[in-house]
Amino acid sequence: MAARFDVITLFPEIFTAVKDFGITSRAKKRGLWNVHFWNPRDVTTDLHRTVDDRPFGGGPGMVMMAEPLFQTLQCIRASGNNGRVIAFAPSAAHLTDARVREFSSCEDLQLVLICGRYEGIDERFLSTCVDELISLGDFVLSGAELAACALIDAIVRQLPGAIKDLSASDESFSTGFLDAPHYTRPEEWHDMRVPDVLLTGHHANIARWSREESLRFTLQTRPDLIKIADSSGLLSKADKAYLRRLDPKIVLS
Repeated sequence: MAARFDVITLFPEIFTAVKDFGITSRAKKRGLWNVHFWNPRDVTTDLHRTVDDRPFGGGPGMVMMAEPLFQTLQCIRASGNNGRVIAFAPSAAHLTDARVREFSSCEDLQLVLICGRYEGIDERFLSTCVDELISLGDFVLSGAELAACALIDAIVRQLPGAIKDLSASDESFSTGFLDAPHYTRPEEWHDMRVPDVLLTGHHANIARWSREESLRFTLQTRPDLIKIADSSGLLSKADKAYLRRLDPKIVLS
């Protein structure tokens, strides 16, 4: 069954990026996923189709009202999506590759994505109607549409049949580490050569180089992942020996 996303948003045009381009577009055309957009203005009854108001207690900006979001969610439920409701907030837990894979592995994936705008969403809606808050990082966006696009893209590319299995299994984080660097033609560019080992055709040596480069890059930029991999038993004796050569002070089990 195709994965289903229902998105509550004031700006559905932003989602053209995932609907109409690249891997996600091709996966959509193959029937691997579908998306429906719901504008909360469509359920309002006042002349100005109001979906936001000034915050109680004062302060800058406007806050999205609970009732239009609630009524929109009720319409989504009536249409058949009974999946988890997700909103986005910089204060929430960061989205991880593991969480993305949990989503993509669901046999009948249905998600409702709430795209907040302005200063945020009325807390009463968040506390009673939202199952999970997700953050892309410690920064603020003008609206959650870009975060929702990122979540959809990350999930869809992991759906079976979206991309070649080898490509997905060899990406950063899929092994617990960052990916090794990549090179293509020409062999020399601006006096910089492709590493000789990649030109040999010796698969074992290339695999060892890729593993070591992955470990080196991870240690350099995300040492926290090395600690997680060590505690999870993902490091071989050869991995540990290589990491100790890179950093004699490193503490490994």
